[in-house]
Amino acid sequence: MAPSSDNTWLDRVPKVELHLHLEGAIPYEILWELVRKYSGDPSVKNLKALKEKFIFRDFSHFIETWIWKTGFIREYDDVELIAEAVARDLVKQNVRYAEVFYTPSDLFRHHKLQTQKITESIRMGFNRVPETELNLVADFCRDDGIENAARVLFEINEVKKLGVIGVTIGGSEQTFPPEPFAAVYEKARKLGFHTSAHAGEAVGAVSVWGALRTLKVDRIGHGTRIFEDPKLIEYIKNKAIPLEVCPISNVRTRVVNSIKEHPVRKYYDEGLLVTINTDDPRMFGNSLAEEYLALTEELYFTNEDVRVLILNCIKASWLEETKKQALTISFLNDKNWLK
Repeated sequence: MAPSSDNTWLDRVPKVELHLHLEGAIPYEILWELVRKYSGDPSVKNLKALKEKFIFRDFSHFIETWIWKTGFIREYDDVELIAEAVARDLVKQNVRYAEVFYTPSDLFRHHKLQTQKITESIRMGFNRVPETELNLVADFCRDDGIENAARVLFEINEVKKLGVIGVTIGGSEQTFPPEPFAAVYEKARKLGFHTSAHAGEAVGAVSVWGALRTLKVDRIGHGTRIFEDPKLIEYIKNKAIPLEVCPISNVRTRVVNSIKEHPVRKYYDEGLLVTINTDDPRMFGNSLAEEYLALTEELYFTNEDVRVLILNCIKASWLEETKKQALTISFLNDKNWLK
C-alpha cells in the first residue's frame, strides 16, 4: 500500500511553484466575471458550465480552449484583476514564491494590448498581495512565430525591472519545433534572462534534445517523454538540468493516461532534479497540494520525498543565491515544515 498522506499538512507546508501560467490560473469566479462582462458564450450559461468547459479530449483541444478563454481578457484592468486574484489564491495555498508565466502575444493578437502595459498591470495586481513573492517569465508562443518572439523579447527587456526574469516557449509543440527560435534565445541570454522551454509534452524526446542543444535552456518545462531516450535521461542527470514537472496537467491533456503511469517516479528515482508544479490549475482543477497528494497516494512518495521536491523548487528557481538560502532556511524553520 502507498504510505498514508495528510492532506491538511500538504495544504499547510510552505511551497514554491516554477511552472504556473497566469492565464491558466484565473480563479473560476473571476473568469466567470469576465465572461459575463463581455456578454459571454451561449454554451457557457453558468459557473458550472464554465468549469465543465475545461475537460479536454487531447492536447490540441486544450490549446483551443486556452485561446477561447484568453478572448475574455480584453483590457489592462482585466489583467490587473486576474493578477491580484491569482496572487491571493497562491497565498491561500501557502505558496511563498512563484515564477509566473504570461503570454503577451495572446493578448496582443486578440485585443492589441501592449506587452509593457500588460506587464505593468500584472505587477500592479501582484503588488496588492505582499504575502508572496512573484516573478514573471514571458512565454513566446510557438504558434505566433519567430518575429513575434523577437518583438516580445525586445518589449519585456524594457520592463524587466518589474520582475521579468526569464523566458519560455509554449504553444503547439506538435506543430512548431524549438530549433527556429535559437537566435531569439541567444539574444535573451545576452540580455540577462533565464531560459526554459515546454518540451517533451506533446512531442517525444527529440523535442527535449532540440530545446537543450539548440535553445540551450536552463530548465525543461514538462519533459514528460524524456523516458523514451535513456541517453537523454543520463544527459539531464549529469548536467543537473531541472525539470518543471506537471503531473495532473499531463493527465488532463491526455499526454499520460493516469498518475500511476506518469514517469515522475522514475525521474525522481534516477536522481533527476524534479520540481512539481500545477501548470494551469484552474483549467485542470488542481492545486499544488493536490499534486503532492497524488504522488503520495499513487506513486509511493513519502512526506520526506515531498520535502525534497519542495527544496528542489527553491534550488531550481531563478532567485539570487542569497534569496535561495534565506528561503530554504525559512522553510526548514517553519512550524509546518515537519508534519
